[in-house]
Amino acid sequence: MIQAKHELLQALAAALDEVAPGHAPPAAFEAPKQAAHGDLAITAAMSLARALKKNPREVAAALVAALERQDAVRRWVAALEIAGPGFVNLRLRPAALQAVVAEVLAAGPCFGRAADHGGRLMVEFVSANPTGPLHVGHGRQAALGDAICHLLETQGWRVHREFYYNDAGVQIATLAASVQARLRGLTPGDAGWPESAYNGDYIADVAADFAARKTVRADDRSFTASGDPDDLDGIRQFAVAYLRHEQDLDLQAFGVRFDHYYLESGLYSGGRVDETVRRLVAAGKTYEKDGALWLRSTDYGDDKDRVMRKSGPAAADGSSYTYFVPDVAYHLHKWERGFERVINVQGSDHHGTVARVRAGLQAAGAGIPAGWPDYVLHKMVRVVRGGQEVKISKRAGSYVTLRDLIDWTSRDAVRFFLISRKADTEFTFDVDLALKASDDNPVFYVQYAHARICSVLAQWRPGAADDAAPAGEVAHADLSLLVAPTESALMLKLADYPTMLARAAADLAPHDVAFYLRDVAAAFHGYYASERFLVDDEALARARMALLAATAQVLRNALAVLGVSAPRRMDRADADPPVASGATT
Repeated sequence: MIQAKHELLQALAAALDEVAPGHAPPAAFEAPKQAAHGDLAITAAMSLARALKKNPREVAAALVAALERQDAVRRWVAALEIAGPGFVNLRLRPAALQAVVAEVLAAGPCFGRAADHGGRLMVEFVSANPTGPLHVGHGRQAALGDAICHLLETQGWRVHREFYYNDAGVQIATLAASVQARLRGLTPGDAGWPESAYNGDYIADVAADFAARKTVRADDRSFTASGDPDDLDGIRQFAVAYLRHEQDLDLQAFGVRFDHYYLESGLYSGGRVDETVRRLVAAGKTYEKDGALWLRSTDYGDDKDRVMRKSGPAAADGSSYTYFVPDVAYHLHKWERGFERVINVQGSDHHGTVARVRAGLQAAGAGIPAGWPDYVLHKMVRVVRGGQEVKISKRAGSYVTLRDLIDWTSRDAVRFFLISRKADTEFTFDVDLALKASDDNPVFYVQYAHARICSVLAQWRPGAADDAAPAGEVAHADLSLLVAPTESALMLKLADYPTMLARAAADLAPHDVAFYLRDVAAAFHGYYASERFLVDDEALARARMALLAATAQVLRNALAVLGVSAPRRMDRADADPPVASGATT
C-alpha cells in the first residue's frame, strides 16, 4: 500500500500538471468523510476551479480523464468517481490495501520511519525552576516535549533533549529564605514568615535534611549541608540541589530523559549575558532612556521596544537584566552549538517572550533565520477527581503535582491523556476516567486492542511469542484472502501511519498520534466483532493472523511515539469469551 500510494501521488502530480499547467497544487490525498465514498479522495478540483475559470465538476472530470491515462492508476485503482461539488473519490484494488500487511511485518519497529538525514535539532522542554515539585503543567510539557522528540526522530532528525534550569534570580533567593525560615522554627502564618515564601511541606523536608547535615546529589552536583541556619548561601545551594534531585526522580518516574541540563547561572558566570549585551550595543540595536538600556525590538516586528537592563546599579547576579536577556544569550549559544532547528515547549504564559527573543537574535547579527526558534505553547491542566476540581497538593502547598497524577492513575494514563488534545487548548484531567477499564477510557481502549490481538495470536499458536505471530507462520500468508469490509478498513488505517507521522511531525502535533491510535483501535475492535479469526480454513486463519500481527506492530510503534506501553495482557470486568467460539473473544 505504501508503494501504491507513492506511485499514485506521482500519478496525481502528473495529472494535475496536465489539467492545470502552472496552477497545479501539491499532490495530496485525503480521507473521504464517509468510508462508503471510497478509500482516498482528491479535493484539488475545487481550488483549481477559480484559477481555471471553470465549474469544479468540469475540472474534476478533466482530472479523472488525466488520471485514467496514468499506469499507476490503472494498476492500483478499481474505480474513480466524481461526487458532490467536485470531489474525486478513488476505490483501490484489494491488492493495494493488502500490500500494507507485508510492508508492516517486513519493517517492524521501523515501519513509518524516514531515513536519517543528519539534521541536528534541539527540543527544550520542562525547564522548571528548581523551587518545588513538578506540577501538572510541567507534566503536560514533559509529555508534549518527549512525544515531539520521538516524532521528529521518526522523520530522520538527530534530536537533542535539553532542560534549562532557572537557578538564578529572585525565585531562588525566595527559596533560600523560605528554607531558612523553617530552620529558624517558623511555619506559614507565623509572625516573621516571609510574605513571598513557598509554603509547601517540601520546604520543611529540605530544612530538616539541611539541619541533619545530609548530602544531596543531583545530575551534575552534590552538596553537603552545614546545618547552620545563618549559612544562607549554603542553604541556597543545598535547596537547589535537593529540588533538582526531586525533579529528576519525578521525570524518571514519568519515563522522560534529557541529554543535557543547562544552568541559567552559567550564562552569568561564563560571561555570556554580558557578551550578548555588548554585542547588541555594538550593533547599534540599543539605546539609553530613563537610565535603562532598551532593545530596538520594534525593528523586528515587536509591538514596542523592550527594556534590557533596568535603571540603577548593575547587579552581579543578573537581577538588573530583564528576563528575556539571558534567554537571548542562551539561544545564541544554541545556534553556536550547531542546532539548525530549535523547538521550545513552554507554557502559554511565555507568549510575550517569543517576539522579544526572536528580535534579540536578529539584532545580534549572528545569521540566525527569522522565526527561529520554533515554539509550542501549551495551556495549563485542570484536575478533577470524584467530580470535584483538585487544586492543592499537601506536599506542594498550592498545586497538584505530576507525581500526584502518576500515583493516582499510572504513567501511561497521564502521558496519553496529557497528549490527547492540542497543546494550545485547555485540558481537564479526569482521574476517575483514567482509572476506568472501559471503552470510555481512551488509553485503555487502545491498549486493550493490542492485548486482544496478543491473546488471539497466543490462542492460534500456543507457546508462540505473545506480541507477534511467528515470522515463518505469516511470512507467506495469502493476503489476497483479506477482502472483508472490516479488513479493508483496518488495512487502510495501517497504510495511513507513515503519512500521519510525517504530518504530525511537521505540525509539531503529537495529539494527531493519539487520535490515530483511537481510530486504529476502533477499526480493529470493529473487525474483531464482525469476523472469526480461528477458522477451520488454515490459509484464511494465517492471513488474518498476519493482519493482526501487523496491526499490533503499528499500535506498538505509535504508542512508543507517545511514550506509552503496549501491554500484552489486560484485565477487564466484562471479559470476552474465547475467540474460537464465535465472532468475538
